[in-house]
Amino acid sequence: MTNPAIIILSDAARPLADRLATHLGGEIHGAAGRCLDAPVRFEVAGPHLQALFREGRPIVALMAAGALIRILAPLLSDKSAEPPVVAVAEDGSAAVPLLGGHHGANDLARAIAAELGGVAAVTTAGDLRFGVALDAPPAGWRLDNPQDAKPAMAALVSGAHARLEGEAAPAADWLTTSRIPFALDGAVRLRASMEAGEPNAGELLYRPQSLVLGIGSERHAPAEEAIALAEATLAEAGVSPLALAAIASIDLKADEPAVHAVAAHFGVPARFFAAAELEAEAPRLATPSDIVFAETGCHGVAEGAALASVGTDGCLRLAKRKSRRVTAALAEAPRPLDAGRIGRARGRLSVVGIGPGGAEWRSPEVSDMVAAASDLIGYSLYLDLLGPLADGKTRHDFDLGMEEARVRHAMELAGKGRDVALVCSGDAGIYAMATLVFELLDKDGVSADARRIAIECSPGISALQGAAARAGAPLGHDFCTISLSDLLTPWDDIQRRVRAAGEGDFVIAFYNPVSRKRRTQLAFARDELLKHRPADTPVILATNLGRTGERLRVVPLSALDVDDVDMLTVVIVGSSDTRTVATGDGREWVYTPRGYAGKAGTGMAESPRKDNAA
Repeated sequence: MTNPAIIILSDAARPLADRLATHLGGEIHGAAGRCLDAPVRFEVAGPHLQALFREGRPIVALMAAGALIRILAPLLSDKSAEPPVVAVAEDGSAAVPLLGGHHGANDLARAIAAELGGVAAVTTAGDLRFGVALDAPPAGWRLDNPQDAKPAMAALVSGAHARLEGEAAPAADWLTTSRIPFALDGAVRLRASMEAGEPNAGELLYRPQSLVLGIGSERHAPAEEAIALAEATLAEAGVSPLALAAIASIDLKADEPAVHAVAAHFGVPARFFAAAELEAEAPRLATPSDIVFAETGCHGVAEGAALASVGTDGCLRLAKRKSRRVTAALAEAPRPLDAGRIGRARGRLSVVGIGPGGAEWRSPEVSDMVAAASDLIGYSLYLDLLGPLADGKTRHDFDLGMEEARVRHAMELAGKGRDVALVCSGDAGIYAMATLVFELLDKDGVSADARRIAIECSPGISALQGAAARAGAPLGHDFCTISLSDLLTPWDDIQRRVRAAGEGDFVIAFYNPVSRKRRTQLAFARDELLKHRPADTPVILATNLGRTGERLRVVPLSALDVDDVDMLTVVIVGSSDTRTVATGDGREWVYTPRGYAGKAGTGMAESPRKDNAA
């Protein structure tokens, strides 16, 4: 379950929210006017709660259940897609699962009640009376016909008995140990079977996920071919696709699109094994191959991966089948499988920008990536800025100056199958770590396992965007960014870029303007730009944006003093067109016009759509 959003409307509920955030790994969202230091702040509760609900985010709201119901009621349309929503009394006495009871809300309410010493007010009939929800089987099981669960549960609640049948019934202990009344002539039929076929009238058909399909393929084999062979293999074996627990292969294929296409087609994870692990299955292979051994280090990929997945008590249900560029084999375990314990996943590296650090400037996508990660890697300050979002994660802290070691460690850790978030301030692709990830790939600077990881980059609010927004609209026309650090860029190149930007009359955002040892570069830039633009050109000095100690100053270019700038300051120098304007409250704003006002009424103004098209 994604980390829940814990909603509070006043600081009076903050102590309780802090306990729940720690216990549940949640993130506190508070009303802006009354919860001044909440990690995430919102102006109006209704739209914020509705946005969280639409995102599928679990909600724990320390507020009146009636108010929460009225806010979310217009969004209720699909019971199967509703995230967990729990209303909690502000004194902790009750936790009421309102929505998503079969998707974790009931368990969430019980966890909250256990932590706070209150009561979980679970009202779902099946959970209360029988201890199970027939439309939400436990991990390792799938219901073939969920649309028929409601009348079956209604019949049981009304006093009917059930009977359990099917060749997989002995493994369905979640049913046999429940409080469901069973009888040989029970009217509600529950069948557990992996064999192919449609549900019979009046029964619920449960599929134990006891099968694993092993896949081998040539590099860049067509996804359509792999899916077709997989479907044909299951059809030949006479089994339901819903009985699949995973797709398995050799780790050499961890980045093979065809393998992942098959997994996505059946809605199961793809898992991978080292060649040595597959070679250990050689005595059990039906069709060992010396040719495959010469290429991969094991005598069979499809059969070996399937057998390694089901363990020593499992067996090969269907030996290797082959199409032109793909192989497939099917193995069966005696009981449903936990896919998370099969081999390892393809590792994932999420390169994320957290903006200045505060949750209010962090995108939901970044928060979701961090929440899903098993490991967080970054400069210690950046990890600290994540607050409760980092709770329960394995941290790998690095000092400044260890950028390459930091990125290589993240990639190698992901290469071991971990879900890693590489955390950067601002935007990860602007003077940050994303570039180094791809540079290491380009230069073969990491292991073969690390080269096969999945990589995702998610944008953050950069320092130049934050500074511009705080100051007004200085980036309203053409602009560029230049780093004044000569640690990675020769000083001659930096000088050339400053001169070119000055001659081109760009608005310029300077990153890394000064350091303790480097005091002359910003002075050079100032003096060079004074050759091309007026002395009173506005310069924005923005420090600690979005953090404690935030400070914004606007000075004329001629008065720019190096001693007023540090490494936590971004400097934006306007173009010759950049100007300031004061509002009635005495606030001075900086903007760079695009000419719209000057062209008004002349028919010369260009629409944003036309600009974008150009």
